[in-house]
Amino acid sequence: MVRLGIDLGGTKMEIIALDPAGRELLRRRIPTPGDGYQAILGAIASLVGWAENELGRQGTVGMGTPGAVSRASGTLKNANTVCLIGQPILQDLERLLGRPVRMANDANCLALSEAVDGAGAGAEVIFAVILGTGIGGGIVVRGRVLTGTNAIAGEWGHNPLPWPCDDERPGPDCYCGKAGCIETFLSGPGLSRDYGRTAGEPLEAPEIARRALAGDAACDTVLKRYEERLARALAHVINILDPDVIVLAGGLSNIGRLYENVPRLLGSWVFSDRVDTLLVPAKHGDSSGVRGAAWLWND
Repeated sequence: MVRLGIDLGGTKMEIIALDPAGRELLRRRIPTPGDGYQAILGAIASLVGWAENELGRQGTVGMGTPGAVSRASGTLKNANTVCLIGQPILQDLERLLGRPVRMANDANCLALSEAVDGAGAGAEVIFAVILGTGIGGGIVVRGRVLTGTNAIAGEWGHNPLPWPCDDERPGPDCYCGKAGCIETFLSGPGLSRDYGRTAGEPLEAPEIARRALAGDAACDTVLKRYEERLARALAHVINILDPDVIVLAGGLSNIGRLYENVPRLLGSWVFSDRVDTLLVPAKHGDSSGVRGAAWLWND
């Protein structure tokens, strides 16, 4: 059975085909249309048609999206691609493609990919984190995605930063309408904003990491503060979920020092005499989301 996976992002969409053993058969990436919902649907259908024409056969279709399908309305909610909000995207795709489609949040697809044949393969409980422009999270238990009754399992980015210091209250405003969300501190823009507050000038997150590695004291201080905040936020997850493995993906996951420094800090907040949870980078990198979408048909 050929599995087709689609990763629908705000700026790009990607399709992949996997054979039964998980080997990649083809891949294609195109810009996400900027002219509305119907154009996005058409582009997805065109990608599937192209892939199946190349393969000479039909495959199952899974898709990772920003946000989640509402259990109340059947339409998409919590998506940062605004034109998708309130749209019955799952039903519309099934009608266009003439077959069932499985859909999951993009962080859930990341978690599933890393659980099947990635950095968390063989682990019982995996928490996967996207550290990028936003903050996402997904949970896989014994090889199955945990969606939750409200379809928001793993959405740790919109909880408040735990154990806040006085200067972290009430915290930056978040697009969700609250203040002090984890996302406002640990996203790429959050790290950049923290540097700007300290140094008086903006600096992008990758440059902060590069300068810190080169010995820049101001960047090192900001990055140490980021590591401590990440440790607090992950400790909160460990205290509730107690995962075997935490997998990091997204642009900030490429900061190598996180995997050495953050585990050393976790013990200050984890309610245990030691912390055995592993903190590792995603094996499949930015391909994990699209691979996980294909693995949604992994019965």
